[in-house]
Amino acid sequence: MKATRFSIVLVLLLVATSVNGQDLGSWNILNLKHSLNKQWSLTAEGQLRSLKFYNNFHYYEVTGTVSYQPTSSLRWTLGGGSYQTYGEGGNFVRPKNQEEWRLWPQVTLLQPLRKVNLEHRYRWELRFTNKGYRNRYRYRFGMSVPVGHTQKDHKPLQLVSSSEIFFTDNEPYFERIRVIAGVNYRFSRTTSVITGYLYQFDYKLTDEIGREFLIMGLYYEFLRNNSGHSQTHPSN
Repeated sequence: MKATRFSIVLVLLLVATSVNGQDLGSWNILNLKHSLNKQWSLTAEGQLRSLKFYNNFHYYEVTGTVSYQPTSSLRWTLGGGSYQTYGEGGNFVRPKNQEEWRLWPQVTLLQPLRKVNLEHRYRWELRFTNKGYRNRYRYRFGMSVPVGHTQKDHKPLQLVSSSEIFFTDNEPYFERIRVIAGVNYRFSRTTSVITGYLYQFDYKLTDEIGREFLIMGLYYEFLRNNSGHSQTHPSN
């Protein structure tokens, strides 16, 4: 219980600090996963983001993936979807800043290290936008630490953090960095929520630059026997 209280207080302090300092946006996630068997799974995800606290909504995405996990430490994924960015100053201000369809192959390496679970995620994005075709490359390093008491063969509470770098194949090459710190709580084998703090810095002003967000994510999995690795980090 002490670990649980500490984790919740930590996230609340991060949010309170951001609210007092400047506008805090919202970053909302709904993720549905269906495990076909131990190795193959499908996901569908929607995201909705705002530049102020549940106001000035400027972005949404709808994506789907198929994943193959041959071992407990390796997962291959192919994903794609629609990514829509609107203007600032209100809710879904038109004209849009960018309309985009995206396809992305991805490989994730999962590395348990004592009580810490490490994740290395590599993604290549093929971006088809109203401004032309672009490539982008992403690397994310994440970690999760189970804390608190064990319930039904698992610890429902996890501290999660990640840092991700975005690159392009054009100068100046570096595009964005994204840092996340938060808490993941599993209510059951099928349902978990993530809440936390996200900081994103864009080197080029395309949608937001130096912005902070509150993450709220709901993850639901349609389980089959011997299903694979569960989600502990925001997927995008």
